Amino acid sequence: MRENPRPGDEAYVSYVTARLPALQRAAFLLCGGDVHRADDVVQATITRLYQHWKRVSRSDNVDAYVHRMLVHAFVDERRHSWSRVQLGGRPMEAAGGDPHSGVDERGSLVAALRRLPPRQRAVLVMRFLLDRPIEEVAEALKCSVGTVKSQSSRGLEALRSMLATMEEHRNG
Repeated sequence: MRENPRPGDEAYVSYVTARLPALQRAAFLLCGGDVHRADDVVQATITRLYQHWKRVSRSDNVDAYVHRMLVHAFVDERRHSWSRVQLGGRPMEAAGGDPHSGVDERGSLVAALRRLPPRQRAVLVMRFLLDRPIEEVAEALKCSVGTVKSQSSRGLEALRSMLATMEEHRNG
């Protein structure tokens, strides 16, 4: 027998259903292309979102709130010692539903993002993939606006350099 849904469940389900591809894309990049870790981060985020949906749904900007939750879930997940365990073999590619399957440079970009420090990666994903304002990124990462700007600058410089080097190796 099915239980009666909690008030607000329909709105939660609608929101998550509509935003899930974007959350998966952001987590995929935050996690440096690790599909499994990205799934864990998204799962933790939508679970926490469900627990706090009543408060979150009253927020002025639900998307911004959820993006902060996603970054916090990413940071929290990296703090656990088990997150450093590496299974043997190559990571599996996302099956069929990979949101980046049409992008030619995906492999190079993901490889370059993977090499960035987690904080720089988080700043770049939030700023340029999620298109979040600097102030919101600073609040989500609990740092100053100046730190977000410097991390953005350093991260973009490092990405450009890595991508240029990868391109040289492909062509030369």
